[in-house]
Amino acid sequence: MLIVMKKGATEESVQGVVNAAEKRGYTARPIPGGDRVSIGILHNKGSVDAGHFLGLSGVKEVIPVTKPYKLVSREVKNENTVVRVGNVAFGDGSMPVIAGPCAVESEEQCLVIARAVKKAGAVMFRGGAFKPRTSPYSFQGMGKEGLEILAKVREETGLPVVTEVMDVENFDIVEEYADVVQIGTRNMQNFSLLKRAGKSGRPVMLKRGMSALLQEWLMAAEYIMEEGNEQVILCERGIRTFVRHSRNTLDLSVVPAAKKETHLPLVIDPSHAAGVRDQVIPLARASAAVGCDGMMIEVHHIPDEAVSDGAQSLYPDQFEKLMQKINQIHAISGDLSWE
Repeated sequence: MLIVMKKGATEESVQGVVNAAEKRGYTARPIPGGDRVSIGILHNKGSVDAGHFLGLSGVKEVIPVTKPYKLVSREVKNENTVVRVGNVAFGDGSMPVIAGPCAVESEEQCLVIARAVKKAGAVMFRGGAFKPRTSPYSFQGMGKEGLEILAKVREETGLPVVTEVMDVENFDIVEEYADVVQIGTRNMQNFSLLKRAGKSGRPVMLKRGMSALLQEWLMAAEYIMEEGNEQVILCERGIRTFVRHSRNTLDLSVVPAAKKETHLPLVIDPSHAAGVRDQVIPLARASAAVGCDGMMIEVHHIPDEAVSDGAQSLYPDQFEKLMQKINQIHAISGDLSWE
């Protein structure tokens, strides 16, 4: 259920509704909007009697929420959520680009790439310090040393950094170093990790599971928001299908579908969808045309020597040319509305 307050309702009125809900055993979550506050009612078993709230001071209307995900839904909040990371904004109509290597390999490697992608127009740096790999014999990441390198990149270039967290045990240290904490595709339904992310003060980038339905993806985001963290960025990175010409299949149709369902910003990772370098560029162009809220693209200055995903990493000069193209496409497409 969603309780919509009147325009100009006082803090006392909002708190009065919250108190009334909590007395009945519900969880009440105030949701600031454009010119008024709404209050989401959570953890109710069955329907809630609207009469308990309609007569309270400042209440405009009570609306039933039909979706299984509440806080994530546009039924609860119609305005787009804007997630800010320093001077970077996701969800405000712009299209910020995150770029960097799949894995942190050395300080020199990261700084060379960071300088190149910043020059080309990237506004955030990505790099994995902890790497979930299919094979236990593959490179697993540099751990804390990798996080320290990311901190040096941020200090020298001014680029905020996003890196993946693997489990609850290392969440604290990742949270300490990262500007955005990424939850990868393999952990999309790691509910303990999602709940920990919900208690974080950092924005969380939630990648779609490789076989996840849109509804499952949004329910995973609900886990994070239900714990109190409203800074959630969705990331489409391709889904597992029967094709063999690419690593995954980039689901561009999920962008308009998600935009109708949720107010959360959605970025696209064409690198993991493609798996091969020559597909990343056209997929990135298509992503810009469909109206995504940002992109995350892998770049490596010597991809043949990369310890992880070199085959899908662009060379810096390719990335620079791509940035010019996708910015042109975004300028034409603009901030698409799916309402």
